[in-house]
Amino acid sequence: MGKDSRKARSADVVTRDYTINLNKRLHRATFKKKAPRALRAIRKFAQQTMNTSDVRIDTELNKFVWSKGVRNVPFRVRVRLSRKRNEDEEATEKLYTLVQYVKVDDFHDLQTENVDE
Repeated sequence: MGKDSRKARSADVVTRDYTINLNKRLHRATFKKKAPRALRAIRKFAQQTMNTSDVRIDTELNKFVWSKGVRNVPFRVRVRLSRKRNEDEEATEKLYTLVQYVKVDDFHDLQTENVDE
């Protein structure tokens, strides 16, 4: 019972809010590679948490990461990860993850939250 229900649950469509600490993921990265590496770190985080290889990053999130330039990437970012069904017939993956930017004033006491759409 446990293994089957876990697989069925991971295949569902779900949306959650996460806080990603970019500062620790970009430590010791070359200045001119920080913003591209931050986007790769966000993509990797989404792949690991949502178990999908197809990750799509929203333009608002891209603009936020690049807002202070290539070198001075924001320390933290709040993102909404949405696992959705792929409508494309010839797609190899049944599900994909959409990563969207969530604007917050303060990161203090924020936790992972399930979002009802």
